Amino acid sequence: MHAELAGETLSIICVNPCPSVAFPKAEFRRALTTWYRKHGRDLPWRRTRDPYAILVSEFMLQQTQVATVIPYYHEWLRQFPDFAALNRASENDILRAWQGLGYYARARNLHATARAVVDRFRGRFPRSIEQMQRLPGIGKYTAHAIASFAFDQAVPIIEANTARVLVRILNFRRPIDRRGGREKLWEHAATLVPERSARIYNSALTDLGALVCRPRRPRCGICPVKKLCRAKNPETLPTKKERPPMERLTENHALIIRADRILLEKADRRWRCMWILPRLQRTPLNRRPIYRSIFPFTNHRVTLNVYTQCTQKIDDHSQRWIRVDSLDSIPIPSPHRKALRHLLNEAIAARSRRQRSSGS
Repeated sequence: MHAELAGETLSIICVNPCPSVAFPKAEFRRALTTWYRKHGRDLPWRRTRDPYAILVSEFMLQQTQVATVIPYYHEWLRQFPDFAALNRASENDILRAWQGLGYYARARNLHATARAVVDRFRGRFPRSIEQMQRLPGIGKYTAHAIASFAFDQAVPIIEANTARVLVRILNFRRPIDRRGGREKLWEHAATLVPERSARIYNSALTDLGALVCRPRRPRCGICPVKKLCRAKNPETLPTKKERPPMERLTENHALIIRADRILLEKADRRWRCMWILPRLQRTPLNRRPIYRSIFPFTNHRVTLNVYTQCTQKIDDHSQRWIRVDSLDSIPIPSPHRKALRHLLNEAIAARSRRQRSSGS
């Protein structure tokens, strides 16, 4: 695909799928922003121009729904209101505040970015996209989002919602999860961004994708730019390469309780530095787990099995006896916290039944 800019129209020449068209940029932006003023979402991070608050929202929104993020966003800013406060926080505090959002590398990168901003930039977030992308966890999209939403720079943003709108409106049929297609889409997106109020334009584009131009069952009947849309069958776009099959994993853990304490171990890899139930190297033979749950990740699905265990050799390096009444003060990933709550409630109920039985 080749794009040429001429005045206020974008010439799109598609290889095979669509004819050469002149796309009316000004009309598109006008219709989009008019719709946004009436129907755009009132999101807390849109009420600020603080790059720190916007950075927090962008990290949280990766792989996570808006409704889930909002309460975490408010609580995070209450605990860590700026880069200096986040820089002073311990990793334990950071992970505990993040637990429930998943993908904990985001929290670690956010923490590392705060340290870098304090150390390299004296606590002031850089305005240069190039400098932003040198910070931990900040790629092209996040840097462009902060440049647009915090500093109102005239730059495009390409994420799931905006990409879906753009490929449909332009009938862009190259796979957007391949390097060539992604880069070309960024090029086309850049030609559509207005020189002024790019922050409003990008917010409007995001909301159109989230509310109207949805992945399935797009609401074309109420789309404010439907007469400009070049896609004949919007649901077939975006084009993506075939996904690999979902990998299924099984993880076995032990429940070991002693009086008012429970044995936990510090995880590595996926949940590094968080506390989980002790891992079992071998699946117990001829025994059923006392707890089972299934939780998904992007490309795999994990079955978590928990077995009762009376004794186990303690690894003093990674394992600790933790008081049950202090579990809320340490970072525990959601699948393990849910398992602990269920199993501890079951243990309390069983103890109560035994006491009633002995009393009778």
